[in-house]
Amino acid sequence: MPARLGVDIGGTFTDLVLVDERSGVLRVGKVLTTAKDPAHGVEQGIQGLLDESRVAARDVHAAVHGTTLATNALIERKGARTALLTTAGFRDVLEIRREGRYDMYDIFIDPPAPLVPRHLRREVEERMLADGTVLRPLDEAGARRVISGLVADGVEAIAICLLHAYVNPGHERRLAELVDELAPGVPVSCSSDVVPEIREYERASTTTANVYVVPLMARYLEDLERRLADLGVPGQLYVMQSSGGIVLPREARRFPIRLVESGPAAGAIAAAQAARERGESRLLSFDMGGTTAKACVIDDGAPLVAREFEVARADRFKMGSGMPVRVPVIEMIEIGAGGGSIARVDRMGLLKVGPDSAGADPGPACYNLGGRLPTVTDADLLLGYLDAEFFLGGRMRLDCEAARRSVEEHVARPLGLDVIAAAWGIHRVVNENMAAAARIHGIERGRDLRTYPLFAFGGAGPVHCWQVARVLRVPRILLPFGAGAISAYGLLSAPLAFDFVRTHRERLDTAEWATLNRLFVEMESQGRALLARAGVEESDVRVARVAEMRYLGQGHEVEAAVPDGLLSAASLETITTSFEAAYRALYHRLPQGVPIEALNWRVTVAGPAPNVRLSGATQTGRAADASSRATRPGGAVGGDVSSPPTCIIIKTTRKAYFAETGGFVDTPVYDRYALAAGTEFTGPAIVEERESTAVLGPGARCRVDERSTIIVDVPA
Repeated sequence: MPARLGVDIGGTFTDLVLVDERSGVLRVGKVLTTAKDPAHGVEQGIQGLLDESRVAARDVHAAVHGTTLATNALIERKGARTALLTTAGFRDVLEIRREGRYDMYDIFIDPPAPLVPRHLRREVEERMLADGTVLRPLDEAGARRVISGLVADGVEAIAICLLHAYVNPGHERRLAELVDELAPGVPVSCSSDVVPEIREYERASTTTANVYVVPLMARYLEDLERRLADLGVPGQLYVMQSSGGIVLPREARRFPIRLVESGPAAGAIAAAQAARERGESRLLSFDMGGTTAKACVIDDGAPLVAREFEVARADRFKMGSGMPVRVPVIEMIEIGAGGGSIARVDRMGLLKVGPDSAGADPGPACYNLGGRLPTVTDADLLLGYLDAEFFLGGRMRLDCEAARRSVEEHVARPLGLDVIAAAWGIHRVVNENMAAAARIHGIERGRDLRTYPLFAFGGAGPVHCWQVARVLRVPRILLPFGAGAISAYGLLSAPLAFDFVRTHRERLDTAEWATLNRLFVEMESQGRALLARAGVEESDVRVARVAEMRYLGQGHEVEAAVPDGLLSAASLETITTSFEAAYRALYHRLPQGVPIEALNWRVTVAGPAPNVRLSGATQTGRAADASSRATRPGGAVGGDVSSPPTCIIIKTTRKAYFAETGGFVDTPVYDRYALAAGTEFTGPAIVEERESTAVLGPGARCRVDERSTIIVDVPA
C-alpha cells in the first residue's frame, strides 16, 4: 500500500493531499467545507481525489487528519453539558480566574463565561497537601450523593480537578471510579491525566475544556473512521495534535483538547520542513486561508512551541481575555483575516475587515451561494487578482457583478468612494492588519522579522504575500508548489509523538536526582508503550527532555533542555548552562548569585518523521487543460502533478490593480504547472495554480528553484 493521504479541514475549504510513495507523485484536492457535517465533506473530497488520481482506496496505508472542530466547539459553546467536581472551597476557581483584569482601564470588560455554570460546579470533601500527603480522606458517601445529583441534572460529561492532584492523583482516580459506577457511559476527565502540573486555574480550565469536547470529537472520529472504511481505505487514521505530532484516534478521543490547533499546526510543520530542505535557518510561516491568517516563526528548522494558549478570547489581541488551555502548541499568531473575512464601515466611518467571516456557508458574495456581504475575496476579484473563470481550476465560477454590488453597497457608498478604491482599501487594510500582528508576534519573541524570508501558502496567502512582505520589509518570499493545500502536506510530514509533564519543584543545587530520574523513566516508558502500540520500532523512538526553570523567587519559568540518560550531580553544570543560554536569549542578562529552581519536567517521545519531500519531479504538472480540474462544491481536484511541463508559460494577460503604478496595468498570467526549474521573470506578475493564485507587484524578481518553489526577491 504505497499511498498516504492528508486531510485538513479549514473554515472555508477542506484541503487534501495524496502522495504515492513509490513514484513520488503528489496530487492535491480542495472542496468546500461542509460545516454542518465536516466528515461528509472529507468523504466526498477523498472519493473525488482517489477517482481523479486513479489510485485504489486499498492502496492508502495511512490517512492523517487535522481539524479545528474542537476549537470551534469551544468558541461557539457547542460542547457537552459539563459538570466540574472540585475540592470543597474551590468551586469558583473557573470564575475567579487569575484575579486580574486583562484591561485595567476598561470598566466594561466581559471575560468569557466559564464552560461550567455555577450550579453544575460541585464540591467534594477531601484535601491533599502540596507534597501529596492526605490531610482529609475522600468522603465517598458524600461524593456518591454529589454524582447522583449531577446525573439527575442530566450532565453529559464530568471534569474532576482536585487540589494538588498533580502530586497525588489518588482521590481523583477514586472519584472517576465512582462516576463510572453511578453514571456509566458519561465521559470523565481527571486533571491528573489531562494536565498533571501546578497552577490551579489553568489545570481546571484545561480539564474542563477537554471533557467538554470529548463526546463531540468521539462521535466525529468514529464517524470519520466508518466513512473511510466504507470507502475501502484500510489504512490507519491518525490525528494531528497542536504540538505538531500525530496520534491514534484512541488518544485523540481521550484528550481532544490537544487537537485544538491541529489544522494550523500542520501548516507550520510544512514550513519547517521547507526550511530544513532549503537549508534556511529561519522562516516566517504565513498561512492565509478562507477564514483566518496565521503567522509562525521558524528557527533552526523548527517552529516555536508554547506550553499554553488561549481559546475564545473576548478581545483577540489581549492576553488574559480568553480561556487558557495548558497543552503544548506550535506558537502562532492568529489574525481574523482570510479570504472570507467580511468588510464593513463602522460607526466612526472607518473601514474594518474581519474578524467575522462568511466561511463556506454562505461564503463571499462572488461565490453565489447566498452570501451578500463584501469579503476580501470579493475585493481581490474586483482588483483583477483572481480569474473568475479559473477559480479552483475552473470548477467554481465567480460572479464579478455580485462582488461589485456587495462592495459598492456596503463599503464604497458609505465611504463616498468608487468601487475599485473601496476594493483596494479592503485589500490594503487586511494586509496592514496581518503585517502588524506578525510584527508584534516577532517583537514579543525577540525576533527581527526583517531577516526572516516569508513562506506564503494557503488559498489566499500568495494573493496577499507581496503587500505583507513589503510592509514587513522581509528580504524575500518563498511560494511552494501546491501552496493552496500545503497544510495538508504538512500533515504527512509529522511524526507520531506524545508529550508528558510532571510538576516537581526542585532547586538544582540541592536536587534529588534519583527522584527526577524516576519521573523521567515513568514518562519515557509511558511514551514508548504508546508508540509500540502504534507499531513504532523501539530503535526508531526519539526522546527529548526539557525543564521549566526560573531563578528562585521569580514567578515565571524559562524552558531549557535537559540531557539524556541518568541525571546526577555531574549534570548540574550542563543543565545550568542550558538554562542560562535560554534566559539570556530572552532577557540579555543574568542575575548573579541567585539559585535556580525547576518547576515542571517535560518529555516528548516521538517516532521517525515520514520521508515525504515537497520537491523535485513530484512538483511539476501539466498546464490547465481538461485534466487539470479543481473543485466546485462537492467536487474534488483532478490533474496529475507529475506530468512533464508544457511549453506554455504565460497563459494570458489581464488588467490588475497595483498602487505602485497608479492603477490597472496589463499583467502577464503565468501557468504554475509550466514553470520549470530555472525559469526567471519579473513583476508585476500573476501566477495561477488550481488551489491558489500568487500576485507579485512591480519590482519583484522571481526565479523557480529545483524544488519548484518560486523565490521572490523583495526590493528594499
